[in-house]
Amino acid sequence: MGLTPGILLLLLLLALGGNCIAGGQPAPTDSPGQLHYALPPMTYETPDAYSAGPITVLFQMVHSFVRVVQPYNFPEDIVRKIIQKKFEPSADYEKVAHYEIGIIICAVLGLLFVILMPVVGYFFCLCRCCNKCGGEMHQRQKQSGPFRRKYFAVSLLVISVIISIGILFGFLACLQVRTWIQRTQNLADSNLKDLRTLLNETPKQIDYILAQFNTTRDKGFSDLDNINKLLGGKIHDRLTPKVIPVLDEIKAMVTAIKETKEALEGVNRSVQSLRLESRQLNNSLTEVKNDMEKTLENNECTAEPVQQICDSIKESLGQLESTPGLDQLPSLDTELKNIDSILATDLEGLVNQGYASFDNIPEKVKNQTAAVVQDVKNVMSGISSNINRLTKQIPIQDTLSNFTVYINNTESYIHQNLPKLEKYDSYWWLGSLIICFLLSLIMVFFYLGMLCGICGYDKHATPMSRGCVSNTGGVFLMVGVGLAFLFCWLLMTLVVLMFIVGVNMEKLVCEPYANRKLFQILDTPHLLNEEWEYYLSGMILQKPNVKLTFEQVYSDCKNDKGIYTSLKLENRFNVSEELNIQKHTGNIMSEFENLNVNLDNIVLLDAEGRKNLQAFVTSGIQNIDYNTLLAQTDKPPVKVNLLSFSLDLEDKVRHLPPGNVKDELRTHAQTTKGIQHQQVLRMEQSLNNLKKNIGTLQRTSSGLEEKVNKVLVSLDSAQNFMANNISSIIVEETKKYGKIILGHFEHYLQWVKDAVTEKMVSCKPMATALDSAISVALCGYIVHPLNLFWFGIGQATMLLLPAIIFAVKLAKYYRRMDSEDVYDDVETLPMKKSDPEPSACC
Repeated sequence: MGLTPGILLLLLLLALGGNCIAGGQPAPTDSPGQLHYALPPMTYETPDAYSAGPITVLFQMVHSFVRVVQPYNFPEDIVRKIIQKKFEPSADYEKVAHYEIGIIICAVLGLLFVILMPVVGYFFCLCRCCNKCGGEMHQRQKQSGPFRRKYFAVSLLVISVIISIGILFGFLACLQVRTWIQRTQNLADSNLKDLRTLLNETPKQIDYILAQFNTTRDKGFSDLDNINKLLGGKIHDRLTPKVIPVLDEIKAMVTAIKETKEALEGVNRSVQSLRLESRQLNNSLTEVKNDMEKTLENNECTAEPVQQICDSIKESLGQLESTPGLDQLPSLDTELKNIDSILATDLEGLVNQGYASFDNIPEKVKNQTAAVVQDVKNVMSGISSNINRLTKQIPIQDTLSNFTVYINNTESYIHQNLPKLEKYDSYWWLGSLIICFLLSLIMVFFYLGMLCGICGYDKHATPMSRGCVSNTGGVFLMVGVGLAFLFCWLLMTLVVLMFIVGVNMEKLVCEPYANRKLFQILDTPHLLNEEWEYYLSGMILQKPNVKLTFEQVYSDCKNDKGIYTSLKLENRFNVSEELNIQKHTGNIMSEFENLNVNLDNIVLLDAEGRKNLQAFVTSGIQNIDYNTLLAQTDKPPVKVNLLSFSLDLEDKVRHLPPGNVKDELRTHAQTTKGIQHQQVLRMEQSLNNLKKNIGTLQRTSSGLEEKVNKVLVSLDSAQNFMANNISSIIVEETKKYGKIILGHFEHYLQWVKDAVTEKMVSCKPMATALDSAISVALCGYIVHPLNLFWFGIGQATMLLLPAIIFAVKLAKYYRRMDSEDVYDDVETLPMKKSDPEPSACC
């Protein structure tokens, strides 16, 4: 029963291997990075490794002993000959004997023990009946008697403890084997459940692979629907460094033209205002000056010291004059009309049209590629049909269905035969308990004998006067000796049989399976079939020359690889060829090659806009005499500061005596202040505005022709760049866009290939089932406990021989004797006392 999972593994490999041959799925290439796939994980119950627990230490100890008894390597040549039915006992017995020499020697020693112990026991009984061999109930007293008694007691105690340990080993082995049926059933159920999980989850994995194509297709459709961003946007981004700066320069020039118009209008307003204000100021100053001259002609100014003050005031009247030229400032109406004519054509609107035409590239791309995008979508849907078709070529459903029936039959077989095994297990359990009980019974008599003997021993008592307890101890020891002689040969017979079976199972099955020597034997070319170099590849692939070995398949399955890689099914069905990227995506590339995007009608600025830029150069603002105007604006409206003049006048008036002159001059001083506040300050503001606008015009006109020419050159360069390079840019970006679309499918096909070849239908449960059958059920549950059992029982049985000797010797010191040595007070020669009639010999 324990080997059923191993058979299961082989059948599953053959079943799946022989039928998965038409499999199909994946393909190659770069992963775009946006999509990530992973097969749904499978969870298995059966652990990868088996541990017997603390008893493993005992198993390793027994294994070390087995290596000492049988140190030779696995007999590969002999096993090969047996498999090929070429083994001849007459010719190869020496090799077998050489390999088994350690086992043979131990078995012979065991058989000698089995034969000699009953014979020795028989003659030992006869000898004791004749008062020999310690049978005479007389003990000679010697000076070394106490030492000998202690020595025999300690030796027997040590040997008994060692024997008890051996019995304990045997009992632990019994317990280990006792639960093996239940554990084997659980292990078989666990492995069968894992195999069912494998078979049930495999269709789900296939469905998942197909479902991921829908995800990939949806991603491709999304990218196709966003062709305006992914393709048109990329074309737009490639042109932006050349186009946008030019449009920004043109827009800046339009802004400069608007600012020029505003500055010209501001200059004209300031000039007109200054002309009017200059005339008004000149009239006001003349009137004040005339009035003051009349006041100073008054007779009051003839007398001293008034005359002196009046003369001083007369001399200062010459400063009351406005700055000449302000009323002669030129008008810029001509230049303003030229600018107005330029702006009349809505140059800013033309620039915005350039922006709009350029920014409309993504929408133009989307509109012009609508038909091709639909064709590509149709091709993608066709790939889905191809994937479904290839997937259906794998007859995995039928295989799984058939194998499910086999698993059910196997499970039924296990449960049907389990009661028989339980019956046999009960026999084993009963027999092993009897063996342990017999040895334990012997040890109980030895321990009771030593306990009673030691506790009841009186060193002052003579051999004939020993107490009842001491005598009972000696009797127990002799009973133990009798039981040992009675059963030891039978125990040794069982030990020899279990030793031969257990060691050979360990060396010929368990150990070579662990180091994979068994697989290497099966992988010998022409071993299982003389016509096939490799048996497994001949069975599965029908190509016996392909190197497919049991060891490689087992290793791959242990490493959780897919059955496609493990069984090298590429020799029957090449996934890489069937899922060749070009085979499935070549049509998509053809559709992208037919993609035709025309962006030649993009005009950044039309001829009228160019004409207006050139007209700005000839608008006349460069011919304005800015230096003269600025020099005029730097002059004050009046030659003297009227506020200072009026304050100085008031200071002089204070020194005049009261009268008409003083009053009139004070009035003229106030009038002068009024002119300063009401006219001069307003003219100064006008002059500042004029200066600001003239500065704006001067900055705009500075190098105007070079600026405009530079803009026009940049415009021509950008327009020529678009005309000469836009086609190549469209081709390059179209290829990149095509790679993005194809990248999704290439990544998907590559993942499908990896999933099929590495992960899908992982055969790990099958390797685990084989390990469970041989390494766990057979070796872990049966062979190792069996070896521990014979090791413990054999050790205990062998040590019964020295235990018998020491027990017989020790019993002499505990039993009550029928005679003893006595000494005369005069002589030193011993004499017997109470010597009974000698027993009759048989």
